[in-house]
Amino acid sequence: MSKSWFIIANPIAGNQKFSKQWKEIQQLLNSKNIDYSFVFTQFSKHEIELVQNAIQQGFRNIISVGGDGTLHNIVNGVMMQRYVKSSDITIAVLPIGTGNDWIKTYKIPNNIKKAIDIISERKTILQDIGKIKTAAGKISYFNNVAGLGYDGYIAKKLQEVKRLGTLSYLIAGIYGLLFYKKSTFKITINQTIIKTTCLMTIVSICKFSGGGMQFSKKGDPSDGLFDITIAKNLTLFDLILNIKKLYNGKIVDHPKVATYKTNEITVVPQNSEPFIQADGELVGLGTATFSLIEKGIHFVIASD
Repeated sequence: MSKSWFIIANPIAGNQKFSKQWKEIQQLLNSKNIDYSFVFTQFSKHEIELVQNAIQQGFRNIISVGGDGTLHNIVNGVMMQRYVKSSDITIAVLPIGTGNDWIKTYKIPNNIKKAIDIISERKTILQDIGKIKTAAGKISYFNNVAGLGYDGYIAKKLQEVKRLGTLSYLIAGIYGLLFYKKSTFKITINQTIIKTTCLMTIVSICKFSGGGMQFSKKGDPSDGLFDITIAKNLTLFDLILNIKKLYNGKIVDHPKVATYKTNEITVVPQNSEPFIQADGELVGLGTATFSLIEKGIHFVIASD
């Protein structure tokens, strides 16, 4: 078993600045005497294959160089492999992507030098991981926030405008507010059935998504429970009036928003097939069951 780090880097993350950033990363890793091997992704979801190969070769420490999508795919590779327990794997993040929402929960700075300092300190947390099963039988995993409805619609639009950087979230969000049609969802939580007109249903392990929005007051990503946020018949006017609350977490106190805690939830759209997103990545359409895998993977986090 190797104690070296295996780096999986996405060269198209970070708006085409990768070449310069990669040189800086190598210099800083070498200055910290951090032993590592590395590989670059060559196509969409290549991370899944790369991390599985690395684990088979004996690596147990993985560094994700990219954004939330790169991390999402690495997590899926870890959870899908059968060589070792997922909790034997440690993942660290060097953020160079567009959104970088997962790092916000753990106060990992969006700064390469400081992020490498954190890796060298090697403080870890054993975090819960979410599992999604669609009606078609497809299984995906997530480490941050998933859901379906408006947020899935935005994730789809974001793919088209992501080249615009952080501005892409605002553009995709406005587009969604103008064109997304709310649906009726049948939601089962803890044997309770809720049927409601729904803008979106959010399933959270960590706090932040959508470029820094907070649809959860989630305090502990290792507590064995999802935070569920059901945004019911919220209108464009409601969201404009409460824009500040979308970013400080107080949107969950809105009378048209309901919150729950559970380790499993099933959402069945009644009159549409909305997009399902996980960590900002599209993973399916329509009905979805979300279940929790407690303390699934070790992640390197900032020291208090």
